[in-house]
Amino acid sequence: MDPARTAPYACQPAESRGRLHAEELSTFRSPWQRDRDRIIHSSAFRRLKHKTQVFVEQDGEDYRGDYYRTRLTHTIEVAQVARTIAGALNLNTDLAEAVALAHDLGHPPFGHTGEDALAALMAPWGGFDHNAQALRIVTRLERHYAGFDGLNLTWETLEGIAKHNGPVVGTSATGGPVSPPLPYALAEVNAGWDLALDTHASAEAQVAAVADDVAYNHHDLHDGLRAGLFTENDLAELPLIGPAFAEVDRLHPGLAPMRRRHEALRRVFGVMVEDVIAVAQNRLTALQPTSVEDIRSLDGPIIRFSKPLFQNLRAIKSFLFTRMYRAPSVMEERARVTEMLQELFPLLMNDPDLLPPDWQAEARAAPTETARARLVLDYVAGMTDRFAIAEWMRLTSDRRREGGSS
Repeated sequence: MDPARTAPYACQPAESRGRLHAEELSTFRSPWQRDRDRIIHSSAFRRLKHKTQVFVEQDGEDYRGDYYRTRLTHTIEVAQVARTIAGALNLNTDLAEAVALAHDLGHPPFGHTGEDALAALMAPWGGFDHNAQALRIVTRLERHYAGFDGLNLTWETLEGIAKHNGPVVGTSATGGPVSPPLPYALAEVNAGWDLALDTHASAEAQVAAVADDVAYNHHDLHDGLRAGLFTENDLAELPLIGPAFAEVDRLHPGLAPMRRRHEALRRVFGVMVEDVIAVAQNRLTALQPTSVEDIRSLDGPIIRFSKPLFQNLRAIKSFLFTRMYRAPSVMEERARVTEMLQELFPLLMNDPDLLPPDWQAEARAAPTETARARLVLDYVAGMTDRFAIAEWMRLTSDRRREGGSS
C-alpha cells in the first residue's frame, strides 16, 4: 500500500516496531502483507474450516450444516469488511486484514461452548481465553520455520490480536496498572515482548475488531433463519431489520423468499459498515490525531458504532441470544459437547500416553503440572469439531461399552 495515500495516523510499514526475531525485509511485500500470508498458510488457519461458529459440525454424514458459517468463512468475511472500512478511512488495509485473519485462530472446537468448558477445566492452571490462545499459536505453537517458533509476526499484528476487545489493563490514579490477572497465555507472550496492554490498539486493529461485530451480526441472522430457529416475521419488529424488509417489499414486491431475505440483510450489513465509517470520519475530523500514538492514547476507541446504532444492535443481539444462542436445540448440543470435553481433557491430562507420539515426550518432560496442563490444552484447543468428537469416541468407547453392558 502506498504510504502517500494513507492518513498520518495510519500505521506505516517503515515505522513498524519489527519482529521479535530479526529477519530481512521481503523484496515484494510489506511487513503486514508478509504477516497476512504467514497467517493464511498456517496450520491453525486451515483448521478453522472445521471449527464451529454457532452450530456444531457433525461427523460428515449429515450435510445439512454445510451452509452455516464456520470459523474460516467468518474470518474471511471479517477480513473483507476490515479492508473496506480501512480503505475508506485511508488506513493501512494490509495490517487491518492481517489482524482480522488472525483474530479467531485461538478458538477451540465447539465455539464459545468449547471455550467456556476449557476455561472451567483450566481454572486451576491459569484459565483459557481464545484471544490469548491465538497469541500463543502465532508466537509458539506453529512450528514450521527453521529460525523460530511461531510465525514471528510484527509487533503491530500481535498488538491487534491482544487488544481485540480494547486495552487489557487499566491504570490507577497513581499511574500503575490495575486489572484482573492476565490470561496465562497473554501474560507469557507479553513478558517476552511488551505489547503496551494499557493503551488502545492502532486504528487498523480497531477496524478489525468492529468488522468482527459487523460480520457476526449479519451472518448469524442468515444462519438462524436457515436453521429455522426464527422466521422473517419474527424479525419484523426489530430495529434495522424490520425497516430493511419493508424497503425490499416496497422496491421489489413479490420477490422470491431467499432473494427477499438476502436483499434485506445486505441492507442491514450496509447500514453497519456505513455507520462505522461515518462515525470514525467525524471523530477523526474533530480530534485531529497526527500519529498512531495519538490513536493509542485516546480515552476511547476511534472506530466504533454510533450510539443509536449500538442500541439497535443490542436489541438484535438480545433477540439472537434468546432465539439462537440459547435455543433448545443449540443448548442440547452445548450440553453434549461440554460433556465430551469434560471427559476428554482429564483423560489426556492423567495419561500422556494417550496423546500423539510427538506430544508425549513434551508432556512427560513438562516441569510442572501447569506446564503439562497448558500442553494438553494446546492439543485439545487445536482440535476441529469433528476431530474432537472422533477422539472422544475413540478414547471413551471401551468405558461406554462397559457401561452399556452392565
